[in-house]
Amino acid sequence: MIGYFIGIIILLLVFLAYFMPALGVLLNGGEIIKTLNFGSHSVFQGINAVIDPISAFFILIILVMGIISMVYAKGYLKPYVAQGKNINYHIMFFVTLVLSMLAVVTCQNALFFIVCWEIMSLSSFFLVIFENDKKEILDAGVKYLVFMHISVLFIIVVFAILSIKSGSYDFASFAPILKSNRHFADVIFLLAFIGFGIKSGFVPFHNWLPDAHPAAPSHVSAIMSGVMIKTGVYGILRIISLIGAPSKFIAYFVLIISLITALYGVLYAISQNDFKRMLAYSSIENMGIIGIGLGVGLLGLAYNQPVVALLGFTGSALHTLNHSIFKELLFFAAGNIYIKTHTKNMEALGGLIKTMPCTAGFCLLASLAICALPPLNGFISEVMIYFGLFKGLEINVFSNFIILAFAIASLALVGTMAILCFTKAFSVIFLGNPRDTRMLRPENDCDIFMLAPMGVLSIMALIIGLFPQYVVKMLSLPVFHVVSAFHVQNPAVMQTTKTLSKLMFEQAVFLQTLCFIALALLICIGLLMFLKLSLYKKIEKAETWGCGYNKADYNAQYTASSYVSPFLSMLKPLFKNVFNIEKPKKIFPSSAHFSVQIEDIEEAYLIKPVLKFDEWFLSKFEKLQDGNLQAYIKYGLIFLAIVLISVILGSILL
Repeated sequence: MIGYFIGIIILLLVFLAYFMPALGVLLNGGEIIKTLNFGSHSVFQGINAVIDPISAFFILIILVMGIISMVYAKGYLKPYVAQGKNINYHIMFFVTLVLSMLAVVTCQNALFFIVCWEIMSLSSFFLVIFENDKKEILDAGVKYLVFMHISVLFIIVVFAILSIKSGSYDFASFAPILKSNRHFADVIFLLAFIGFGIKSGFVPFHNWLPDAHPAAPSHVSAIMSGVMIKTGVYGILRIISLIGAPSKFIAYFVLIISLITALYGVLYAISQNDFKRMLAYSSIENMGIIGIGLGVGLLGLAYNQPVVALLGFTGSALHTLNHSIFKELLFFAAGNIYIKTHTKNMEALGGLIKTMPCTAGFCLLASLAICALPPLNGFISEVMIYFGLFKGLEINVFSNFIILAFAIASLALVGTMAILCFTKAFSVIFLGNPRDTRMLRPENDCDIFMLAPMGVLSIMALIIGLFPQYVVKMLSLPVFHVVSAFHVQNPAVMQTTKTLSKLMFEQAVFLQTLCFIALALLICIGLLMFLKLSLYKKIEKAETWGCGYNKADYNAQYTASSYVSPFLSMLKPLFKNVFNIEKPKKIFPSSAHFSVQIEDIEEAYLIKPVLKFDEWFLSKFEKLQDGNLQAYIKYGLIFLAIVLISVILGSILL
């Protein structure tokens, strides 16, 4: 574990170097600029590394979540070390991922940004394929790498166009060009949204995410879902800050795509039996919720409604923070379950609360948070987005009223389905009895290195829920920085900045009141439970008459599939169902079985047909790869001859 200790020391040094400067910028504003020179003849000469309020917000998330994930990794990787697996390279790539994310959110040079972005993608690829002896892991890793290179292709196109037009790689030089031409800015934003949206998992660019997260170790899934996909949000916010006041088209585009993403993600999360795959689709859902906040903020800018803009962007930024907390917590819970039972299949699990009470308690808290229930952090950010949506209804445009009314209803439906999803997951995994007698039954909970990070995250989720006004106040500078270009164009908005900040603070105080009421209710319930347990010993216990039914069989329990089947049966056109049924053949059958595998419709009807065609097309060239060296030399000579003839013909024609 020497590699681990070196890795944790590096991260701690980086934490000490970045944390206080970033916190200072987040609280007090301003910028910290460091100019990096890589030689007088280097293309990377004079690169500015900037910590502004937007960067500071993401830096703090990366640092805190990176350290917490690193601590968790020590406990998670212990069984692999005991089996003789070398984890030094894995730790090196983990540290590289954290450092590259920090570079991405501080770099203000387009060319260097792309290099850091690519390092981030490659390091995370090697982390995903940690268990590279399994074919499905390698397949997921390759799929992830392909999607990431499609992502960077769009980003390269965006920065290439802007760099050519501005004559510079510096981000600051892009702003005048984008602000001077609205239609050009719309095209650039759409290209950037696709590039950054692939990284974030927006539908229809989400397909890599449900495969990569289940394949990766849990601490890697946690940092990828909780932090890395947020770099896509950072990229979108950075483009918005350069554009200034967006067009109405861009605002509605982001809002509608985000609504589709949230609905699609939670719908497929409900249908999953693999716990980590369910969490991956849940990440897609939450990226949609973050996007809804962005869409509301953009609408506020487009219609010159500063209150709507601030509510939307604040809700989006707060949910970015909140999702990083409770999603890391949930992936850690999934890691604990996998380490102890060696399965991620919820259909086989059950009764783990008896032997893993701490993991169950932390998972329950995270489930409540992700379902946006008070007094936890998820409630604050989602209600803030609701405030923005309802405030947006005051914009006196009929089409806007229709779209926002649909958005409010959709977000409410997403919340309802999230509750269905996580009640299924928690009850099937932790309550009842094991649904598969072959399942490895843990004798105790995980060690302190795996439970302590979960405890820290739980405290963070509770503190944000109970004291949201202070977090909202911290987020005011990044939010105002995003819309600063709009302020310059609208001096009246700038004059009301203090008034708007006070309004946001008052909204957060109102949410705090609701959370304290919910906490008081929970305390009352806890006291009643305590009284019941204290009196329980005095009550004479006896078996309840079961009408001749002595003991429930473990097969009689609800499974993950049967729990959600009534709901999913109403939405059959949205899924491709793969059934596995063993029907009872006698009056008293010895065995019967039912399970259903839900396949992503994009995977089934778009990705797989393209892959099959690609495989068929390439198979036509298999004869060319016959292993004959002379044939390969011949192909090279033919290619050179074609190039030479093309050059000669081109020179003649020109």
